[in-house]
Amino acid sequence: MKNLFIILLICPFFVSAQITEELDYIAPFNDGVAAVQKGNSWGFINHNGLLIIDFRDDLVTTAMADGYKYPVFNDDRSLISKKIDGILYFGYIDKTGKTAIVPQFLNASNFNNGQAIALHIIKERLGDNEVLGKNVVNYKYFEVIIDIEGNIVNYLNPKGVNVVLDKGYLQSPPKITSRPITDDLYAVISGNKKWRIVSITNDQEFK
Repeated sequence: MKNLFIILLICPFFVSAQITEELDYIAPFNDGVAAVQKGNSWGFINHNGLLIIDFRDDLVTTAMADGYKYPVFNDDRSLISKKIDGILYFGYIDKTGKTAIVPQFLNASNFNNGQAIALHIIKERLGDNEVLGKNVVNYKYFEVIIDIEGNIVNYLNPKGVNVVLDKGYLQSPPKITSRPITDDLYAVISGNKKWRIVSITNDQEFK
């Protein structure tokens, strides 16, 4: 019984010791956690200095105002990426490290007040190619607003953008061009490179 008491007493120190190793970078705290870097991998610690998400190589870094790039949590969500057939898709994990939103977007932003901007892709069947014996399809992506469950709340560019879904063509993620102005207003760039203001509360566009 005495030995068990000693083990229980010193266990917290062993748990904490897992992050006393040298790290390449320690980010500021955000949403109750801080990103830590070891080589090319990132993990997250809590305010007690415990590693709550082990080091992994699928966390997505964000360029911050302090000039550094590191993963962050916002609204209990952090960006991850996964390559499928040579193309990078983006999703999110929660603070347990579990996948909260499966990687499915061509690009995505960090959450802010329960919403994020993502590039949602759809496949359109155009017809059949009788010579090749194949279906003719077209891919488009849309800038959409999603909630923390990954549900689409609003479309920011209803016309969409045509894209060739091939690793030889899509070597880097398409850029997200829309940006939030307030919780309800978004700045959306149009085809002629002019900006539109869109209200997502009543789907109103201000020209």
